[in-house]
Amino acid sequence: MLGGQLRRMRESAGISRADAGWQIRASESKVSRMELGRVGFKERDVSDLLELYGMADEDERFRLMELSRAANNPGWWSRYGDVMPSWFANYVGLEVAATLIRTYEVMFVPGLLQTEEYARSVVQMGKSFLPHQEVDQRVELRVTRQQILTRPNPARLWVVIDESVLRRPVGGEDVMRAQIEHLLKWSQQPNITLQVMPFSSVGYPGAGGAFSLLRFADGDLPDIVYIEHAASAVYLDKLEEVDEYVAIMEGLTISAAPVSATEGLLEEALARMRVRRP
Repeated sequence: MLGGQLRRMRESAGISRADAGWQIRASESKVSRMELGRVGFKERDVSDLLELYGMADEDERFRLMELSRAANNPGWWSRYGDVMPSWFANYVGLEVAATLIRTYEVMFVPGLLQTEEYARSVVQMGKSFLPHQEVDQRVELRVTRQQILTRPNPARLWVVIDESVLRRPVGGEDVMRAQIEHLLKWSQQPNITLQVMPFSSVGYPGAGGAFSLLRFADGDLPDIVYIEHAASAVYLDKLEEVDEYVAIMEGLTISAAPVSATEGLLEEALARMRVRRP
């Protein structure tokens, strides 16, 4: 956000990146990276640039300086740096800033709605070699992320899950039963919308694997599409790419069972488990 505002101010003042770099004793490349939000901000540099760009509004100057200080403060998730790859740390930061998150999931319950026991089972899946302490940290990170749904100004979450997610006994039936009961509770919260794509639906032709769409209150941040792979992730923010995924998400919400049917589908999943119990 700060980088975008500095770029617009520079362009409005008709100042080149090279001249801005001269003002802060840095290269044109450094100014470019600052405007893209790819480097930290020295308060002195921001102050000098505001002076160069003719910022006369003291309140706005104060806001931008506060923003520069906030941009340099590590988020709470930084303490999990030992167990969290950098490509995912970027996502957690965006997740915290988002006002609306729309997610499509075909394999597992989304991390923001997982119980601690379910999360532990997912973390250990195929990774039984992980030390217990690392597993605990990964689970703690996943559970702590959920605070965005209960904070004073909570994020809105709209989830579409495939019905197979409810039938896959991750962690065993007891863990899965508790997870579905957890989904029932969450689905009744005003800031959470949960839909199920039943087997009876052919889905949406353009949909592939899981992805998330993040939207932010500040217009300086574009909508972002997040697609996670086994050892990396893709972030899309070009308008034409985002629009394509927005259309896919809209198609998924139409093809999925209506929100009014969610409680019944979750209850059915629980009933099937009760029938299978000896």
